[in-house]
Parts: sequence; structure tokens; C-alpha cells
Amino acid sequence: MSKPYPVFARHLDYSFNSFLNQVFIWMGLGMVLTALVAYLFATNPYLYTLLSSPEGITPLGYVVMFAPLGFVLLMSIGFKRFSYIGLLSLFLIYSAIMGASLSFIFIIYAKQSIYWVFILASSLFGGMGALGYFTSIDLSKIGNLALMALIGIIVASLVNFFLKSNTFAYLISIGCVFVFSLLTAWDLQKLKRLNEEARMNEINKSKLAVLGALTLYLDFINLFLSLLRIFGSKKGR
Repeated sequence: MSKPYPVFARHLDYSFNSFLNQVFIWMGLGMVLTALVAYLFATNPYLYTLLSSPEGITPLGYVVMFAPLGFVLLMSIGFKRFSYIGLLSLFLIYSAIMGASLSFIFIIYAKQSIYWVFILASSLFGGMGALGYFTSIDLSKIGNLALMALIGIIVASLVNFFLKSNTFAYLISIGCVFVFSLLTAWDLQKLKRLNEEARMNEINKSKLAVLGALTLYLDFINLFLSLLRIFGSKKGR
């Protein structure tokens, strides 16, 4: 859930529309890769048993579960060190691993429910993104409050890991929807202002587009999963 955003001061003019197109192209590619890998693991019994068994989560399953956080930190910290191709490769590998870790949704939830919630999440994401892009209101304070709320949600989630309260989990999911909706708007505004306030060379522009894609990808995935926990219909119900 980290929010990677370094600031740069290299100088070359370029079109923001072109930059934003790159952001959404890489985000879209990451989403497609995640969906394909998730579906592949969920529908292939052998692949799924690599992650989960009747005894519980396998060692590889734990690696797949926690590896995405490591990739986010690696991409954020190593921005200047990695080449554009290296950074993009890490993002695509991260997207594939996320797909494997999210394969459980096809096991737990009805497919029709997943597709419906995906449309709902896409609509909400698009609406909040448009709000962040077009509004003249500075969303920095709201965004910072959302980040503070996110920390609270993480703590609450850890507590509920031991409590195992369905009601508490439901309230946490509702909170996540609000938080990641606000973060989506804030992140789009930051991308817009970053372009306006700090021009950069072509390489840094492309590398930043990958980090922008990662940030929006995280917003969407968390928004989608939160909505799925609230509205998703589980199999057998």
C-alpha cells in the first residue's frame, strides 16, 4: 500500500497528455496481466495447489502473498538506480505475482459477482480520477488525511486478524472504499501537478510514468478488493 512519489528537476518540455497516456497504458497492461494470471491459477488445479493445500497456505503461497510489498518498496527506493526497462520489468513481474496472490477471488466469489464489482470499481475509480484531474481545489490536505486513515485501517486489519470479526472486517472494507477513492483523486492531481511544476528529461518521464502506473494500480486493486468484500456474492450462497 505504499505510495511511491519521488520529485525530479530535469528540464525538457513534453505533453502531459502523452505522459498520462503512458501512465494508463502501463497500468492497463498491469491490470490485464494480473487478471490473466489470477484466472490461470484459479482454473488450474496444479498451479493453485502450489499456493494452497488442505493443510493451509504453502511456503510458496506466503512468498507470493508478501512479495508484492517488497516489489513496491524496491521500485520506489531504486528509482534512480534502475533503468526504464528494469523498472518496467519489475512492475510487470509485480503485476503477475499479484495475479497469483489474487487467484483466491475466483475460488471464493461467483464469477458474475466479480465482473459486476469490477465494473463498479472501474466506474468509481474513473469518477474520482476525473475529479482529481479537473478540480481546482487542492486535495493535499484531504490526501494526507486519507494516508493517516490508511495507517489506521492497516492497524485495525492487524487487530482483526486475531479477532476474526466479520462485522469489523465489513467496517474496515467500507473505510477502505472511502480512503482509496480519495487517494485516487489525490494521486491523479499529483501526477498532473508534478508535470506542471517539474519538467524532466525523456528517460525520467518514462520512468515516472511507470511509478504513476504502480500508484494508480494500487489504488484500483485495493478499491476493487474492498468493494468485493462488501458486495461480492460468495459461491454456495
